[in-house]
Amino acid sequence: MKKEHVSHCQFSAWYPLFRSLTIKSVILPLPQNVKDYLLDDGTLVVSGREDPPTCSQPDSDNEAEETQWSDDENTATLTAPEFPEFNTQVQEAINLLGGNVFPKLNWSAPRDAYWIAMNSSLKCKTLSDIFLLFKSSDFITRDFTQPFIHCTDDSPDPCIEYELVLRKWCELIPGAEFRCFVKENKLIGISQRDYTQYYDHISKQKEEICRCIQDFFKKHIQYKFLDEDFVFDIYRDSRGKVWLIDFNPFGEVTDSLLFTWEELTSENNLRGDFSEGDDQGQDSPAFRCTNSEVTVQPSPYLSYRLPKDFVDLSTGEDAHKLIDFLKLKRNQQEDD
Repeated sequence: MKKEHVSHCQFSAWYPLFRSLTIKSVILPLPQNVKDYLLDDGTLVVSGREDPPTCSQPDSDNEAEETQWSDDENTATLTAPEFPEFNTQVQEAINLLGGNVFPKLNWSAPRDAYWIAMNSSLKCKTLSDIFLLFKSSDFITRDFTQPFIHCTDDSPDPCIEYELVLRKWCELIPGAEFRCFVKENKLIGISQRDYTQYYDHISKQKEEICRCIQDFFKKHIQYKFLDEDFVFDIYRDSRGKVWLIDFNPFGEVTDSLLFTWEELTSENNLRGDFSEGDDQGQDSPAFRCTNSEVTVQPSPYLSYRLPKDFVDLSTGEDAHKLIDFLKLKRNQQEDD
């Protein structure tokens, strides 16, 4: 996997080519000061909203201590930065997309941080919702700091213009998502996306699902993407229509799900799962799904449920982060 392959999978690189096949989205350039804020290890998140006005003064020492926990005169009160112009751009885009969006950066979405949101979802209505997810996500941090970590070439890192991608929110059923692996412009493998769960309809309809994805690939994707080797995700709705969700590099940076990367790169043990009498013939890709409830596994995102912010809190290193989180929760409850 080369650095140019990773660059070609940035959302803004492929979205113009496949706009009609995917979910409506808006791409906003990410200002440098917003990037700096997202990478800052200080406050967790309170930016992106206006705090409700207060009329009364603190009437007890306890309330005064809400913003300062030390008698040290050098201790500074944490104040979240505000980005009024960017906030306006984001809110206009959210309104344009129906009021709810799925956020991501150039490559990744904060899927590992869904648990921290008040609705345990990646559905966002405001910039503060997005900031909460982004600042809690290792996936987002990796996009910023190590986008080319698994690349094998020694060429200079391409210049990256970071972007906030807002996608119209759609209620997608996890059992209808699939990841497709393409090598030398040939579809070699299809995996159930949510492999931790067993879906009866996938086992019963796998030949039809495979055929449908193959038809979509040949008609809309094959020879049209910027590389010969790549990974793409699709969603098959209740009517059988296939929607393009995302592109990913063909390499270890992408989760191989029910395959291994050794299998995918060598194509050993990869073969079509259907008999020669099927219409798909011997050129059908390997299709893998969770075949029974016995093989159900815990979510791979569970390991991200103890963020560094709370580790810092438990060791007494940064109590301010919990204060910010509780303030945000209080403000959102008041809004509701």
